[in-house]
Amino acid sequence: MSKSGKSKREKNPDEIRRPGETRLRREIIDTALAMSRSGLSPGRSGNVSARTEGGMLITPTGLAYEDIGPKDIVFVASDGSVPGRQKKPSSEWAFHLSAYAARPDMGAAVHTHSLHAVVLSCAGKPIPSFHYMVAVAGGTDIPVVPYATFGSPELAANVAAGLAQRRACLMAHHGAIALGETLSRALELAHEVEVLAEQYYKVLTLGAPRLLDDDEMAVVLERFKSYGQNAQS
Repeated sequence: MSKSGKSKREKNPDEIRRPGETRLRREIIDTALAMSRSGLSPGRSGNVSARTEGGMLITPTGLAYEDIGPKDIVFVASDGSVPGRQKKPSSEWAFHLSAYAARPDMGAAVHTHSLHAVVLSCAGKPIPSFHYMVAVAGGTDIPVVPYATFGSPELAANVAAGLAQRRACLMAHHGAIALGETLSRALELAHEVEVLAEQYYKVLTLGAPRLLDDDEMAVVLERFKSYGQNAQS
């Protein structure tokens, strides 16, 4: 027992630091800043998280990314609880948590309000196989999941369903979410989704797009397994 009468076991969870956690917190901040400064999510919109032991770490709600320090990043347990004296997590923490439950192979999530992804999501338009790079999200399209109020359990369930077989999806009347094994990969995919959204939006101005068929997309998806750094040496 300590002089205060509390054992180390009773120490506030927000004061506990696992090995490497401070580095991960800083990486989340760097990712959020890069997301915002690149225009993927204007102002304080969007949010970033990373899986960690027992739950996840996520950006807090209502704070400018430039003002966030490592201690401001919030730990949310896998049951949705926020132990200890912490800042409030992003209002979208529930769909981050549901995404990790749906995709145990993914370690990070980046949620954006990027311009063209929002435009397509508001029109209810998924991104089909107009270009082979659509396969970067893990399938033959990038779907739009149904609308639900931000921060709601319904939205969390919709996002989990949309990501069960994809690394990214659009959310109707909202934005986009991208997953990755690491924060850098999640951010890279978020950028790719926005590029594809802009390209598809512009293709639509020319008329009905010509799409690659499922057989060709199956070939592309198979090749992506050994593309670049995914290749086995």
